[in-house]
Amino acid sequence: MATAEATKPQRPTAATKLTGRQRIVLLVLLVAQFMLAVDFSILNVALPAIGAGLGFPLGELQWIGTAFALSAAGFTLLFGRVADLFGRRRLFLAGLAVLGVSSLVGGLATGPGVLIAARVAQGLATAAVTPAGLALLTTSFPEGPLRERALGLNGALMSAGFTAGAVLGGVLTDLLSWRWAFFVNVPVALGVLLAAPGVIRESRPDVRPKLDLPGALSVTLGLLALVYGLTRAGLAGWADPLALGALALGAVLLLVFGAVERRAAAPLVPLSVLRRRSVVWGNLAGLIAFLTETSLVFLLTLYLQEVLDFSALAAGLSFGVLGLGTVLGGATAARLIAAAGTRATLVVGGLVQAAATAALLLLGQSHSSLGLLLAATFVGGVGNMFVIVGFMVTATSGLPDREQGLATGLATMTQQIGITMGTPVMSAIVAARAGAHPSAPAVLDGVALAVLVNAALVLVGVLATGFLRRRTDS
Repeated sequence: MATAEATKPQRPTAATKLTGRQRIVLLVLLVAQFMLAVDFSILNVALPAIGAGLGFPLGELQWIGTAFALSAAGFTLLFGRVADLFGRRRLFLAGLAVLGVSSLVGGLATGPGVLIAARVAQGLATAAVTPAGLALLTTSFPEGPLRERALGLNGALMSAGFTAGAVLGGVLTDLLSWRWAFFVNVPVALGVLLAAPGVIRESRPDVRPKLDLPGALSVTLGLLALVYGLTRAGLAGWADPLALGALALGAVLLLVFGAVERRAAAPLVPLSVLRRRSVVWGNLAGLIAFLTETSLVFLLTLYLQEVLDFSALAAGLSFGVLGLGTVLGGATAARLIAAAGTRATLVVGGLVQAAATAALLLLGQSHSSLGLLLAATFVGGVGNMFVIVGFMVTATSGLPDREQGLATGLATMTQQIGITMGTPVMSAIVAARAGAHPSAPAVLDGVALAVLVNAALVLVGVLATGFLRRRTDS
């Protein structure tokens, strides 16, 4: 009984309701995070139109996504620490300004080079705004019910934004132009830039340590190589020499980073933080949650378009119920955490997501399977959001405010790598099972195998973050 009680987070007796100012701060930060989440997926449906409009060779279209992913994932840990050292609000506002300008440039682009440069700048802006915004959120709300509620809403809107991006990209491209997939960011970024300075206070440590440049260089280059290797493997296969070389280089550079941090006087990532069980287990849960759910969207997109012959727009609209599930999960996750604790929330969410994913093994070639798909993605979205909110609460709890930028930088890096890793892994499984020139039944067979692997990975996450963590805590 004592052990069960000890696993529940300690709650303050006061500050359980949001003040008027906190509501405004939360609204401003959530709008920014939702916009960033939309950016992850809004161009997916628009890629063919962009290629035709700007003269992109077919084989080069992938760089529109890769350029964004490389800079967003590669620099997020560095910018998370920079936010701690030089001011979170300052970096948040600077990143939003870069995002607005780069989105305008991308929408006005007249050639591939300008568009790719705009995507790199958008990725850098995302790498700055996401951890800085999350750190502002965690430092604006005390640890306990208020922070859990804020992180729950943030997680719901981020996941809903990822889904909404796919829908919005198709609608804007069909009704207006692919350029509006860029332009839509400009008024939102401008609105947040005008509102944020008046409601969000600056947050930085009293004593500013030196920036660990060797650590920053090794981890940034390591993450860049890792993300490039994962992306390349998804396009050329896991036996591609360039993909394997990039992955090996990334692993070596990350090992170098670990060695540098052990000797650094002011490390970029203090080893004491990495030794915290909450940080390790929380980020492991987050990695699996983002890897499985975002790759499941890819698998179901294949199923809807290649097996059921849906259009890109119809396939995107079909994921609306997933967005509703994530909103419900995010809105209720804080209550579950308050009642049962973060570990139980992680386990329950993982089991619900795994069961819903496994139900998709019953999908067939008939349109009658659409009902099962909609119900399973809704339920799975609820479970996945329980895990994501539990991950964010766990990964940012027990750390002082001066390290919240680092904690949210690690969490954002986990998110980016999970999103980047999932699709290449699942794509390789489908391709290996379906063959080079697959028919609809072969695609269905490949998707079913990948769905089975997806559900198994979720269960691995449940075991790792639930039962193994319980043994280490006891």
